[in-house]
Amino acid sequence: MNLLRWLPWRYFLRRATTRHGFLDPFAFMARLRQFSQPSEVQEPMELLRAGAAFHARGLINTKVIQNNLDWIWPYWIARQFNPRDVSFIPRAFSFSHINLTHRNWTAVGLPGEEALALVDPRGLVTPFHDGWSIDHWFVADDGRRVLPAYTAEAEQVLLMGDQHQVLTEVNTAVARLSLNTGITRKAGHPTLLTQAGLRAEADGWLVVAIRPSNPEGVRFVDEIAREGSTFTVNENHRLHLEHPPERVVMSDYHRGDVGRALADPHRLDTAQTCPAGLASAAAAWRVRAHEVFTTSYQIPLEATEHRRTVAFPNWESFNRQRTKLEIPDTRMREVFESSQHTLALLAEPEIVPGPYTYRRFWFRDACLMANAFLGNNDAETVRRTLATFTDRQRHDGYFHSQEGEWDSNGQVLWIVDRWEQLTGQQLDAPDHKSLLNAARWIVRKRKSSDSKHPGLFPAGFSAEHLGPNDYYYWDDFWGIAGLRCAAAIFARRGENALADEFRREATAFEKDLRANIEALPERRTHGGIPASPHRRMDSGAVGSMVVDYPLEQTFLPDERITRTANWLWQHCFLEDAFFQDMIHSGLNIYLSLALAQTFLRRGDERCRRIVKACTRLASPTGKWPEAVHPRTLGGCMGDGEHGWAAAEWCEMMRALFIRESEDGLILGEGLFPEWFEADEPMAYGPTLTRFGPVTLELEPLDGQWQLRILGEWRDKAPRLQVRIPGFTGQDLPGGTKALILSRNYTSPTGQTSPAQTAR
Repeated sequence: MNLLRWLPWRYFLRRATTRHGFLDPFAFMARLRQFSQPSEVQEPMELLRAGAAFHARGLINTKVIQNNLDWIWPYWIARQFNPRDVSFIPRAFSFSHINLTHRNWTAVGLPGEEALALVDPRGLVTPFHDGWSIDHWFVADDGRRVLPAYTAEAEQVLLMGDQHQVLTEVNTAVARLSLNTGITRKAGHPTLLTQAGLRAEADGWLVVAIRPSNPEGVRFVDEIAREGSTFTVNENHRLHLEHPPERVVMSDYHRGDVGRALADPHRLDTAQTCPAGLASAAAAWRVRAHEVFTTSYQIPLEATEHRRTVAFPNWESFNRQRTKLEIPDTRMREVFESSQHTLALLAEPEIVPGPYTYRRFWFRDACLMANAFLGNNDAETVRRTLATFTDRQRHDGYFHSQEGEWDSNGQVLWIVDRWEQLTGQQLDAPDHKSLLNAARWIVRKRKSSDSKHPGLFPAGFSAEHLGPNDYYYWDDFWGIAGLRCAAAIFARRGENALADEFRREATAFEKDLRANIEALPERRTHGGIPASPHRRMDSGAVGSMVVDYPLEQTFLPDERITRTANWLWQHCFLEDAFFQDMIHSGLNIYLSLALAQTFLRRGDERCRRIVKACTRLASPTGKWPEAVHPRTLGGCMGDGEHGWAAAEWCEMMRALFIRESEDGLILGEGLFPEWFEADEPMAYGPTLTRFGPVTLELEPLDGQWQLRILGEWRDKAPRLQVRIPGFTGQDLPGGTKALILSRNYTSPTGQTSPAQTAR
């Protein structure tokens, strides 16, 4: 018998803490939990670990950055620590110093490779996950410097098509610096390549510097060694310079930043160690005024182990097969292609929601992102991902990415059903047993809940940041969807008894949930659906909108859904984008676009306003963080390149052209009326639908517009409803391939008339 477990640990800990003047931890935690509902898991261990690591970095930042502001730091620090900048945040009582104002970066990589590198808004390159970085400077002989992180302006663009490279240009009165960063394959291995070009107005030095920092703050560099033109960092990462440097300077924490030692003209250092982990190094080349100097460096990256057969082995094949979008708005089109590139990079070896902060797996993000892969005509990547899901399924049927959340089983069953609907095929994995266990877990879990809210899932944790632990309707809507989808999956396999079982369970779940919502007092709900039965209407109610998009459930009165959307618009939108007060405290793109889908389904012009707002909020490379700071317009939450946001943008562009109804397709419902004034061809496709792949093409023809429907229908051709704003709505027989649109002059502004609305 283990006698240690009989010791009165609570007594010892309480006695020790109070004796030294600390709060009683048990009394404090008991008080803290009064603000949430009792639940099986107070805080998932996975998030506790991630949060501890995140703020450990923040504590290091606290000790290092503010005491060494004469160092050359990354862009976010240059702004967030500058009292003259709108990004400035006072630090007096901050527990840790973290990036809260400019969480923006762009990943570079190759389809099918795990190796990703980051480029920040000023061209700082971070070649390895959460690693050290490389910066690029110009230092003139007269003392003037071009430090990209500290320049007011820079131009940055993502070069796409058959490539994926970030081009950053910094142009000042002193010099013009150009940086082009991407990943290529050398001898079959992924290799980072950065090309640097400089034209200066004065003699000076182009500097490539190894930095003990990255877009999250300090990152330790213990040792740097040089042999010729090759630098070795921390004994295992190598940087190869194209040209031998004419000057090499290294430094450690106690001597200060290497940027202060560049004036020494005779140094060619070969090694540097730093016990504090802040070693830095700079290689420099002589540059003459008005001459163009170019150089480059390469860094071999870790190759993917046991690399799988991927749908797109390179950017050329990806570009050939991806869904194409043609619209007059070039910026929206660029953001669409950039979002497709984001998804391609975040799918190996499994779908993850970000290249850095969120480079870990959640079923929620994976399933919703997988839906966008299907819309982008890529069923194979989704099939490969779904085949790995059972590795994370417990014996009781629970799909576990983090403890205490109840939405994952519904999401897995939903995306499995979605894949089968859109491909017309049946999956081998997850297999029959896995799917059956998943559906029955939902049934058991909702019936195991206490009598406080009978028939609903128990109170749980919300990593979707809807608030403290509670009985979230978000989980219930997903649970119902999972049961409905399980019924469809088993019906497809001829398992009629199981299909009937899960239809009955879904209907019973719907009945319990509807009764719970309808019992809520009007003074708290305003006729809408709050986040939980214990909440008033607040920004967390956005989670309940999942009932409409993407789930399209109809067991609740449509008026409740509309009132919820209207309440959120009136109270939680800032400049046409959804502001999430809970945790994010920023403008959330994927939630904004989800609400735009609801408005689109109701023929509401606010859909287009949201799409325009999200376009404005995209970074120069066409990326979004999880949440956008409303003042700095930089990232304030999550990963700087958020996969879920990219996925919803792809789905939004699809919905503007093609939306599925129960028995057919609704065409052109979200198109912008002003696009037709440009008199340029438009197109979208191919995209997968329940009826087969389809492409839409719109072409100006002798003062009119022709619509072409290029469908590869699997069975009977679907019913087609043309609902293009500004044109007469038409219902077409399924075999229609082309028609001339008739203008509806009664709605020249594009406001959708009742005849054009379809849901």
